[in-house]
Amino acid sequence: MNGCWRVWFSVGGGTFGDVAQIDPVADGLVGDWLTIPEVADRLGLQQGRVRQLLRDRKLVAVQRPDGTLCVPAAFLDGNHILKGLHGTLTVLFDCGFDEPESLRWLFTADESLPGTPIQAMTEHRGTEVNRRAQALAF
Repeated sequence: MNGCWRVWFSVGGGTFGDVAQIDPVADGLVGDWLTIPEVADRLGLQQGRVRQLLRDRKLVAVQRPDGTLCVPAAFLDGNHILKGLHGTLTVLFDCGFDEPESLRWLFTADESLPGTPIQAMTEHRGTEVNRRAQALAF
């Protein structure tokens, strides 16, 4: 893993599990972050259900340099998870990316899109993003 390490983290009174810690450069790429309670509030879910979404890799959380476990705010569209996010994360993980590497890829500008992959996904151009993610495997 480049620029990160893994730690056990406690959320809501229980151990969450093996959580990647993100480096400051990648942290800066993401911009706005939400804590687990904030994600739960935005989605109208219990924190336990958000932790299940993380275990199922429908969302990704990392430990930020200040020690908080957070999800990129861009992963939510209002009170829903961004359409296509789970599929894109699956492709990236299948390509061998870990959580911080996936975040770096999603939040780094790609001239061929244009913009970042996460911006393209918010503009309903997820198919283009997935094509580029799938090409990473080759």
